[in-house]
Amino acid sequence: MKTFSATPADIDKKWIIIDAEGVVLGRLASIVATRLRGKHKPSFTPHMDMGDNVIVINAEKIQMTGKKREEHFYWHTGHPGGIKSRTKQQILEGAHPERVVMQAVKRMLPGNRLSRQQMTNLRIYAGAEHPHEAQSPEVLDVKSMNKKNTRS
Repeated sequence: MKTFSATPADIDKKWIIIDAEGVVLGRLASIVATRLRGKHKPSFTPHMDMGDNVIVINAEKIQMTGKKREEHFYWHTGHPGGIKSRTKQQILEGAHPERVVMQAVKRMLPGNRLSRQQMTNLRIYAGAEHPHEAQSPEVLDVKSMNKKNTRS
């Protein structure tokens, strides 16, 4: 029996929409990263971009457990002494609340060229409106997925 390796002709990409309202950040990022890589498909091939196009709406209404809202994001401007930091709470209340979700998903993907290509299939919006109605995305109910997977 031979190992199946997908070719670009075998890849079937779908559009999926996920509502992030009331969902824990890490669980959402894990589900989105799995969908972006295509690991939910039986024909998963690690070296091919098999994932779906994922739309995340209501990113500003994401939940975080513990004291994660007070944790800092750090980045460097490239200039001497250019280290910058903001808390996740400040970013969520600021002009770009979708960056918190973007960074969480990015860190759940492997750090290679393929994951950078897969991140281009992710679209995150702070509110409930998105311009992708023409693609007729399927709704993925993340809240019910978490309830099924948790222990009682």
